[in-house]
Amino acid sequence: MLSIQSISKSYKKQQVLQNVSFDAAPGECIGLLGPNGCGKSTLLHILSGTDTPDSGTILFDGKNLLKNPSLQSTKIGYVAQNNPLFPDMTAMDHLKLWYSATEYSIEDDLKDGFLSILKIEPFLHKKAKALSGGMQKRLSIACALASRPTLLLLDEPDAALDLVCKEDIREYIRLYCAQGNTVLLATHEEADFDLCSKLILLKDGHARTLAADTPVKEIIEYLS
Repeated sequence: MLSIQSISKSYKKQQVLQNVSFDAAPGECIGLLGPNGCGKSTLLHILSGTDTPDSGTILFDGKNLLKNPSLQSTKIGYVAQNNPLFPDMTAMDHLKLWYSATEYSIEDDLKDGFLSILKIEPFLHKKAKALSGGMQKRLSIACALASRPTLLLLDEPDAALDLVCKEDIREYIRLYCAQGNTVLLATHEEADFDLCSKLILLKDGHARTLAADTPVKEIIEYLS
């Protein structure tokens, strides 16, 4: 169980997050919605350990996440929007780097694990700079999953991807949640709402929780 309790964050005089609170249970995909600059990425940065809140608490499996950085490195996978890959390293080089800190096997996962589901093998020996946007996103997700995290943070994973790649990634999210894991999904894509058990709308630093089947018109009216 993930419990975000009264998280606040400001940069200089701008209040980005203000007393944001919500829970996410095992097996849930939670959609994070809001206009650009509303704090979606900031919240994901805080959860991943790349930023710290001004106040608030985050409990993960009953432990204070902010005081247990080892949890953030082993139990949480984070996929940034811009695919932070090394241009001259191959996909296999990236996987070896991320798998080096785990006891898991790249070969086993390519055969019948999540690397097979993500269809990594066809571009395994291509350099990152030669990969399409969809391939880069698949590789970024694969790296984030190397340690078998139970919480996956995805920052607009289907932005600028073709329809087939978008659906492949959505199908993997469904499978990942079906295995009892949790996803926080920052998105602008209406099609992603079908993946979610609830939606967290961020606006002016505040969070509002809505059912995943809330009419889009109502969501737009709130965010406008």
